[in-house]
Amino acid sequence: MASSSVLFTDTSPSSAARLLHLRHRHAVVPFVRPLRVGPTQFPTPLRFSLHTSPSRPPLVPLASLTTEASAKVIDGKSVAKQIRVEVTAEVSRMKEAIGVTPGLAVILVGDRKDSATYVRNKKKACDSVGIISLEANLPEDSTEQEVLNYISSFNDDPSVHGILVQLPLPKHMNEQNILNAVRIEKDVDGFHPLNIGRLAMRGREPLFVPCTPKGCIELLHRYGVPIKGKRAVVIGRSNIVGMPAALLLQREDATVSIVHSRTNNPEEITRQADIIISAVGQPNMIRGNWIKPGAVIIDVGINPVEDSNDPRGYRLVGDVCYEEASKVASAVTPVPGGVGPMTIAMLLQNTLISAKRIHNFE
Repeated sequence: MASSSVLFTDTSPSSAARLLHLRHRHAVVPFVRPLRVGPTQFPTPLRFSLHTSPSRPPLVPLASLTTEASAKVIDGKSVAKQIRVEVTAEVSRMKEAIGVTPGLAVILVGDRKDSATYVRNKKKACDSVGIISLEANLPEDSTEQEVLNYISSFNDDPSVHGILVQLPLPKHMNEQNILNAVRIEKDVDGFHPLNIGRLAMRGREPLFVPCTPKGCIELLHRYGVPIKGKRAVVIGRSNIVGMPAALLLQREDATVSIVHSRTNNPEEITRQADIIISAVGQPNMIRGNWIKPGAVIIDVGINPVEDSNDPRGYRLVGDVCYEEASKVASAVTPVPGGVGPMTIAMLLQNTLISAKRIHNFE
């Protein structure tokens, strides 16, 4: 594919809208639906650190990634399930030890179906691990101040340890003002400017790491993929995925290049990579001839394409042409079933981390 014909958009990896967070105020929340669930018991709870844990035993030995003729499937669904088990155990241990259950609050403005689906999935995920879920639904014509009042109330609520504002917001609202209102201590999506700034600086630690990039690195860790000293290419430079993914890879001592809409010869640069993380939002853009033999590919893209054979009339594909990539790469994430489930799992983990930090629970 000639570079002049390549189109990039720095979009979120999913067509589903995203969630974020912010800083304080005072208000009473007149409309909140609590959803309390009892945690399931699991043996031997596992401890969590702020970041992903490279010391954790990988689910798949690295040798198995390079000895097969076709690419190993990096099963994000399976890894996310294991992380939910770990979070459930820690939530249960925390409740039994100090009587505190982590709480996540979500603010949804308007009636977009994709946003409502995204929020519903988060609530189900909270249910599954024993995290309390609070939801505030506001009509499309709500004022910006009404949204800020809800944020202020959740900021001040000691039972809430994480706050998400579902995006996009209605056009009459100033998104930046609203997102900056969430307290950094409850910014479980990790997009507060101070969190991103700390992520970018050596010797500083963010309170939270953005969920999707964190999930990408966690997959590499759990599959025993070495990062230190490797060449990594991130395709896309969005604030949600591309930029923080590149920062995380740098923290892992990879040599990182970012391919974006103004990059010359993106295929040539990408072909040098041992690790590729793609979050550009263009279906099947990365072809087999872009990929170095034996590379590991994390495909964040979730793109609908027409398919008359599918009952829905479309199917979901990634940024990477999976059929071609699986013949060249050593390991690759499928779409769906790769990064998507990890994003939700990391949100649950971040909410747990927040609760433990706030209550000084180890």
